[in-house]
Amino acid sequence: MSKYVQIENVQMKFNTKQGPFIALRDIDLKIDPGEFITLIGHSGCGKSTLLNLIAGLLLPSEGVMLCANREITGPGPDRGVVFQNHSLLPWLTCFENVHLAVERVFGQTESKAQLTQRTNDALELVHLSHAAQKLPHEISGGMKQRVGIARALSMQPKVLLMDEPFGALDALTRAHLQDELMKIVADTKSTVVMVTHDVDEAVLLSDRIVMMTNGPAATIGEILTVDLPKPRDRLALANDARYHSLRGAVLEFLYQKQARKAA
Repeated sequence: MSKYVQIENVQMKFNTKQGPFIALRDIDLKIDPGEFITLIGHSGCGKSTLLNLIAGLLLPSEGVMLCANREITGPGPDRGVVFQNHSLLPWLTCFENVHLAVERVFGQTESKAQLTQRTNDALELVHLSHAAQKLPHEISGGMKQRVGIARALSMQPKVLLMDEPFGALDALTRAHLQDELMKIVADTKSTVVMVTHDVDEAVLLSDRIVMMTNGPAATIGEILTVDLPKPRDRLALANDARYHSLRGAVLEFLYQKQARKAA
């Protein structure tokens, strides 16, 4: 099976006033099409740096990075990004924020009617058709994040990259959007790489959890396969022994195997 993302022997070094700072070292990771990967680790372990490398927002100091067998040399529509901050343009409606991305990717090859249809389809996917003409300040934080997800998906990316997209939301809204994300990924067969600090979120959503060692010079410490059947129901998992075993394995890595370095 062809890998969508291939990361081989990647290192990320930043030049600072105090000298070279190695953020990541010896990163090797292969991601299958349709796979949901979460990156987890203590603050400063390079999770967002790794995500930005896949997005092409950073270029590695050493190593090879491929997406769909093409070298990653910068940002591209094959990789959609959703940040913790929704990054919506406040003077544009929800429809216009999504349409801007659609037009950029498909504007040279499709008609205005097709672009409009793509935009409406993306908003419908996140259940926001009713809010299409609202401005960002007129909708809730959770709805703004859904617009951000719609905008990323509207470009039909090969990989959806998410940097703690629910981190700033309250617990109930976060749970609702996690459930929505599971349905969207099932419908679109998207390949997803997501940064999170939330152990329960990682186990609920992931096919594999990539656990990072502490920085500087962080690397992949362990990769945990989450073999829970899909679709997943959070209420059913509350009493699932396998779920608790997986959750315990992540906690053990974070708070025992990496505890001394994090202290």
